[in-house]
Amino acid sequence: MKPVIEIINASFAYDKVVVLENVNLQVFEKDFIGIIGPNGGGKTTLLKGILGLLKPVKGSVSYPGKIYSTHKPFGYLPQVKHIDKKFPITVIDVVRSGAVMKRNLFHGRNEEKEKALQLLNEMGVADIQNKAIGELSGGQMQRVFLCRALISEPEVLILDEPDTFVDNRFEGELYEKLKILNERVAIILVSHDLGTISTYVKTIACINREFHYHRSNKISTEQLKAYNCPIQIITHGEVPHTVLKYHD
Repeated sequence: MKPVIEIINASFAYDKVVVLENVNLQVFEKDFIGIIGPNGGGKTTLLKGILGLLKPVKGSVSYPGKIYSTHKPFGYLPQVKHIDKKFPITVIDVVRSGAVMKRNLFHGRNEEKEKALQLLNEMGVADIQNKAIGELSGGQMQRVFLCRALISEPEVLILDEPDTFVDNRFEGELYEKLKILNERVAIILVSHDLGTISTYVKTIACINREFHYHRSNKISTEQLKAYNCPIQIITHGEVPHTVLKYHD
């Protein structure tokens, strides 16, 4: 089986300063990869490399199996904090904008709109299709942009911290939906919450200037130390709490 995405010995830089190196990764159909790491460690840089927004200064990023001329094989869900809520666009048009590079999927604008409405209905937000994007809550916005990422029927779904600025109820619903989506699409998920994503992802990659791929959804404190990946581990219980490192 050919991978959908293949990264070989890749290093990425800004203004000739290398910020992420030694990346080797193959993404296959129905993979569910969780990416963890500290702020500034290179998670966003890796996503830019996969999306084709940043070319590697060494090594390669490719999409084997198909020839992609105007589009790549993925849908992308950005962080909601990077979305301009003042932009005058409605929910239905946000979703339809995700089809711009794959309009050949549809036989006309009506079919495209029907697909957008179908996705909004599946996410439980069809009733807000005519609302302006700036009127939405964090959870609603995540649902809408997830629909946008899916309308082009991608082979890989890339999500950048989708659990940010959403309530606990929607966070649980989101991961359950991703679990179902993973039956037909590979998923790459960036998150700070190892405790939550380890329940859903199949494998985990740790990034802190270097890339370490762990072929399991469980990772120990010792492995995090070995990978130089200082992240906060959050656990769940009757009373919300965070487990902190022992004092010296």
